[in-house]
Amino acid sequence: MSITQNDTFSGELWHATRHIRAGIDTLPFIVALEDGSLARHRFDYYMAQDAAYLAKYAVALQAAADLADAPEEAEFWAECAVNALVVERELHASHVAEFDAVIASPTCMAYTSYLLSLVASGGSYASLVAGLLPCFWIYEDVGRRLLDRVGADLAAHPYADWIGTYGDPSFAASTARARMIFDALADEASPTVRAGMQQAFTTASRYEWMFWDAAWRTEAWPI
Repeated sequence: MSITQNDTFSGELWHATRHIRAGIDTLPFIVALEDGSLARHRFDYYMAQDAAYLAKYAVALQAAADLADAPEEAEFWAECAVNALVVERELHASHVAEFDAVIASPTCMAYTSYLLSLVASGGSYASLVAGLLPCFWIYEDVGRRLLDRVGADLAAHPYADWIGTYGDPSFAASTARARMIFDALADEASPTVRAGMQQAFTTASRYEWMFWDAAWRTEAWPI
């Protein structure tokens, strides 16, 4: 049975946010990324903003490791924090000349501030995990489907490195692990905590749409 069906809390929320993912699929950035027509300056802008995002996302991942009661969960989140800073940054290095010179866009700052607010507010571990999950799951979903459609032409694709990274089975495995932790927490959560998890998951999913939209617009601060 597919985990995307409503047999788990994550599946329920995945279904409830399907309109957001449908919107992501039709964003000009994603459409042009798939067919290879995406302007290089837009992609490089996106990669710079993503690098800025990952620096803060890694802080939130480490916070999840610190909050986790189960040692195996703490280890998982800590490894993900390292991957966000080291492994994925290797992908960005060929597109971002100077990481320290990147100024986070309004959307990037809003998204990372939201995730860090889930840490700073003293909220539950479950809500933090819910806020972290869409970055795993939506990227895995988009990357896997792009890889399926590009198929044998991947080597010649101008953005093969990005598609290959997020369409990779190892990233799918990490996403599955994050979903399992989420669902185990949801199974033990009170209705109030589950409501907080739903809000965090939905809000982060909206920010995923906004992040790619901002990349297409090469969003800058208005003043």
